[in-house]
Amino acid sequence: MASSNFICSHQIYSSCNGKTHFNSFKKASFSIPSSYKFQHASCFERGFRYSRIRATASDSKTGKKQVEVVYDLEDKFSKLADEVDKNSGMSRLTLFSPCKINVFLRITGKREDGYHDLASLFHVISLGDKIKFSLSPSKSSDRLSTNVPGVPLDDRNLIIKALNLFRKKTGTDNYFWIHLDKKVPTGAGLGGGSSNAATALWAANQFSGGVATEKELQEWSGEIGSDIPFFFSHGAAYCTGRGEIVEDILKPLPFDVPLVLIKPQEACSTAEVYKRLTLDRTSTVDPLTLLEKISRSGISQDVCINDLEPPAFEVLPSLKRLKQRLIAAGRGQYDSVFMSGSGSTIVGVGSPDPPQFIYDDDEYKDVFLSEASFITRAENQWYTEVSMDAASSPMEFSIVVSMDAASSPMEFSV
Repeated sequence: MASSNFICSHQIYSSCNGKTHFNSFKKASFSIPSSYKFQHASCFERGFRYSRIRATASDSKTGKKQVEVVYDLEDKFSKLADEVDKNSGMSRLTLFSPCKINVFLRITGKREDGYHDLASLFHVISLGDKIKFSLSPSKSSDRLSTNVPGVPLDDRNLIIKALNLFRKKTGTDNYFWIHLDKKVPTGAGLGGGSSNAATALWAANQFSGGVATEKELQEWSGEIGSDIPFFFSHGAAYCTGRGEIVEDILKPLPFDVPLVLIKPQEACSTAEVYKRLTLDRTSTVDPLTLLEKISRSGISQDVCINDLEPPAFEVLPSLKRLKQRLIAAGRGQYDSVFMSGSGSTIVGVGSPDPPQFIYDDDEYKDVFLSEASFITRAENQWYTEVSMDAASSPMEFSIVVSMDAASSPMEFSV
């Protein structure tokens, strides 16, 4: 007789007769008679949450396929939740949380408070995490989950710190369930945690009806991290001080310039890198000169200076070798090769593809690889995820955001 084959994947959440069951598996299949029909409120249908069910009816004797039905339960529940949101106001929000690279990074001095003064061109790129926020019935704590091990889920995490900061500054009492879908590696010099914190502040403000201005969010964020204020720029900014003084540049770098990110498994401790930093080994080039050269001629090897490379290469000697090999193997392929932040990500500008030795050498079999592009955001909107196909098409960016009404954006163009 004809039978229906059902294929489900990933995690299944089932709730039947008031009992909750969790089953996790890669792939599984089972068959039921084709005469069986789902009831609209059946335990079976209610039991499979966030799953995609494919039903194929076929003749078991001839093997001929008769009909195929795809039932997307995740889509059904999403639409149902959308209807709930329409009737009850915002209760959930999913935001893209992009990372950044430092196109150049000059360390200009040591401060009395123990920090270092820097001057850097920060730029947001298309690699990022996704964060899902849902209002919690709790009025005492947030709950954070993530898809990767090793990420702290308590108030050591910058997301929780950001939400606590927002409540402290605004007097609001919203608490959240948060799921962090992590794609940006940690210890990479890409500001992934700082971006998560900025995204959490933005989300909390949206749930509270926009009680704070972007300027206020930017100023508050500097209390919990030096890189966080940058993400409240439009995505391309000249940053000084500890990094918290943010000046938007008039235009970002071209969106159609491809990037490749290569990060070894080993991370660089920011504290250890700065501990080994000596100012007499830093560049003497004026950072504003670097900014002007980039605005006039684009990215080249001579302008992508990172004063943290020498100490980082002491902490992780294999990182220096990786950069040297990328430069040698990528002649004519990359406009520039440099380390981002305090490491350990090496960035190649001009091609989305790594050299062949990355695939061939066992030394690099476990490296993190990603292509990326430069992105920005519009005023009063958060960053959105873009596909590489979209990023490869030239785009014009004409929106200028001044974070201070009394000052003008820096007038550099690319």
